[in-house]
Amino acid sequence: MPPARSSKKPYQRVLLKLTGEALADDGQSGLSTTALVRIAHEIKSIHDEGVQTGIVIGGGNIFRGLQGTTTGMDRATADYMGMLATVINSLALQDVLERNMVFTRVQTALEMQRLAEPYIRRRAIRHLEKGRVVIFAAGTGNPFFTTDTAASLRAQEINAEVILKATKVDGVYSQDPFKNKRARRYDSLTYMDVLRKGLKVMDATAISLCMDNGIPIIVFNIFQKGNLKSVAMGEPIGTIVHQA
Repeated sequence: MPPARSSKKPYQRVLLKLTGEALADDGQSGLSTTALVRIAHEIKSIHDEGVQTGIVIGGGNIFRGLQGTTTGMDRATADYMGMLATVINSLALQDVLERNMVFTRVQTALEMQRLAEPYIRRRAIRHLEKGRVVIFAAGTGNPFFTTDTAASLRAQEINAEVILKATKVDGVYSQDPFKNKRARRYDSLTYMDVLRKGLKVMDATAISLCMDNGIPIIVFNIFQKGNLKSVAMGEPIGTIVHQA
């Protein structure tokens, strides 16, 4: 059975996994001020409720490592470029959050001291305890790993209770719901269900990390206003992935 979720018991510490596309206009690349402000307001809504929030952002709206390899670019080089894209996104989100009075720290897996703090686990936890939002940039700092894997890793390191996987759909489906209207939406799945069915929740490495450490994943629609707060407050929204 999935972990019980009640609106009377919000999560105390969460790891929010954002796709880079959430910071761009629909179907576009780059950064959108409108999208940044919308996402910042969603994050502020749970911060104001006292939910300690760590964030991992992808960089697909600017550059995706696998995208570079299709033109013959070295995979490691392309992945490092993708990590830099996540730093750009993280700094942009930090700026908007702080203009909305949400104190934020960006920590990067690649050292760039003039821009952000290096990732230090104990410092990150201390920031969270002090009510600061912490954005983890540059993935794991290693090529060949996705930001999904980075999110799973950081969630474990900061002792997050759950990973909130923000997407443009309202849960996990058997097939792409935009292409097949008969696609089935799941309310809950086990980690093994996701791996066996090849469902695109997170990559296999990320799912395995969560399975080994018992961290549930909730997949929900970040584009629906108020959804992030509802999920963080324990409302049964989206699809939860959990232990059998």
